[in-house]
Amino acid sequence: MTALRPEREDSYGGAPYESYGSVPYETPVEAAAYDPPLDPLSFEPAADQPPYDPVSFEPAVDPLSYEPVADPAPYVPPLDDETVALRIPEPPTSAVGGESISASGASSASPATGSTPGGRAARRKAAKRRHGRHGGSSPEQDPESESESAPTAEGGQPLSRVEARRQARARKASPGVVASRAIGEVFITTGVLMLLFVSYQLWWTNVRAHAQADKETSSLQDDWASGKRNPGAFAPGQGFAILHIPKLDVVVPIAEGVSNKKVLDRGMVGHYGEGALKTAMPDAKTGNFALAGHRNTHGEPFRYINRLTAGDPIVVETQDKYYVYKMASILPVTPPSNTSVIDPVPKGSGFTGPGRYITLTTCTPEFTSKYRMIVWGKMVEERPRSKGKPDALVQ
Repeated sequence: MTALRPEREDSYGGAPYESYGSVPYETPVEAAAYDPPLDPLSFEPAADQPPYDPVSFEPAVDPLSYEPVADPAPYVPPLDDETVALRIPEPPTSAVGGESISASGASSASPATGSTPGGRAARRKAAKRRHGRHGGSSPEQDPESESESAPTAEGGQPLSRVEARRQARARKASPGVVASRAIGEVFITTGVLMLLFVSYQLWWTNVRAHAQADKETSSLQDDWASGKRNPGAFAPGQGFAILHIPKLDVVVPIAEGVSNKKVLDRGMVGHYGEGALKTAMPDAKTGNFALAGHRNTHGEPFRYINRLTAGDPIVVETQDKYYVYKMASILPVTPPSNTSVIDPVPKGSGFTGPGRYITLTTCTPEFTSKYRMIVWGKMVEERPRSKGKPDALVQ
């Protein structure tokens, strides 16, 4: 209903009041923004209220009790999702609930919001580190890990470019450290190579020499059984007999010559049968049948000849006979130039006249070739193969 209504007396007997349409409607004048609270009876500022600061709008007052709100929470302006720029907060709309907003244009964010104390530039840098350059958090990088990896000074402030470069140069290894590392790597490599060489000398050469010696022994026995070989002169490196030392469990072929490459390094023992060092064969009526062999590596057939004692048998097997010797004496150390030990009547052996002797020579001490060790024996039996093996090989 839009018509005006006539005046009427108050139902309580009071003066008549004007209708709503009797006085022109006036737009109420807006009160000064953020006036301090007034006493509802006297319309005067409350006497127990502290002076009101129009700049900071503090303290906030409860509109019901007109008492300051205890420990108001700071106002946190929302971040711009597009630019993440700092913004002037809007005036507070309510002081209810313990929230107090400052009107000075700067929000005091609590430490829980993650803002960085300092000026606007420092907060802008902190915002970029937290949310990326364009306002969004990078899914591939954690802001906490980024802040931890960034170089900082003792106070926690980011380092300048000059300081960061200086620290990077300090962390670089000096030329002395680089040189020591290179020398260490060279030493390690050299040690590994030496270890491989020693393993080759002490293990692999024996494996290969034993295989070659076993193959030569089988070949000799097959040729003797088939009659392909005839007794007589032999070419250098050619096998012609088999040496047995039962006490040492040695069974090794005997080849002509003492060449390392052709004979000794192949796991065989060699007969001194060339040049000035030529000695007699086992079937000779008198003479010294002299043999040489390795004590270490390449099959090491003479490694333990120092364990032989007087009377131990030494047997030489040929195509038609067995020649049995008994160990007589030993010379532990002598120079390599002492060739008199393989003479027909060897010096130092204890033999006084011509006879049928055997001489075994090898290097000493072990793993060196500085000196020679000599073992002598005297033939005690010549047995045809048709009569079977001698007792020394049967036991």
